[in-house]
Amino acid sequence: MFTEMLVNFVTNFGGAFASTIPAILFADENKGLYAVGAGITGIGMVGASIGQGIVGQGACLAIGRNPEMAGKITSTLIITAGFAESGAIYALVIAILILFVLG
Repeated sequence: MFTEMLVNFVTNFGGAFASTIPAILFADENKGLYAVGAGITGIGMVGASIGQGIVGQGACLAIGRNPEMAGKITSTLIITAGFAESGAIYALVIAILILFVLG
């Protein structure tokens, strides 16, 4: 669970922050601050990473206890992971709005 959460966090947050590096380095002062703000919205992806890790752990434990219900557990896992991922999508939308509407 922890490794999945860590991988999700590093890829999501790292990708969001790396996309703002050119704006920070090559823009004037105000645009750089907008880029930093957009990068900070990547913190919203922490919740998605934690949520997906917890959901994955629960599904694995449930399938281990009751293998006959693996199909229903897997479908519930996919739906719940989608709900958890929506938080990361909202953070991405806010970052895009900060970069292109305010900047």
